[in-house]
Amino acid sequence: MRTTIVLPAIAAITACAVPVERNDDILAQALAGRTAGAAQRCVSTTPSQNIRVIDSRHVAYENGRTLWVNTLLANCPSLDPHNLVIVERGGSEICRGDRVRAAEPGAIIAGPTCNLQDWVPYR
Repeated sequence: MRTTIVLPAIAAITACAVPVERNDDILAQALAGRTAGAAQRCVSTTPSQNIRVIDSRHVAYENGRTLWVNTLLANCPSLDPHNLVIVERGGSEICRGDRVRAAEPGAIIAGPTCNLQDWVPYR
């Protein structure tokens, strides 16, 4: 008797679940209508513009009409679109080999570091 009560409750909960977007879908939306250019080792940044997370494997930097996308070698566990991105670098450029990690809002300790790869411009 107990299972007949629990199963309908589980079915009701899963029927209301919102479908989660796959990483490919999120990336495709960010790049919609843009064309890729030649990859570059570094991009110049200004303090007023920040890197944003597209998904756990892609970060982006927008400069004017160009969206620079960096595809990491593997998923970076701490990268989430809702988290603050921290770039460990030296200078006014963000380059291949620089490290990124993210911190959840209100967190004191940031997540693990991940190495950046080349930046691909999308215009």
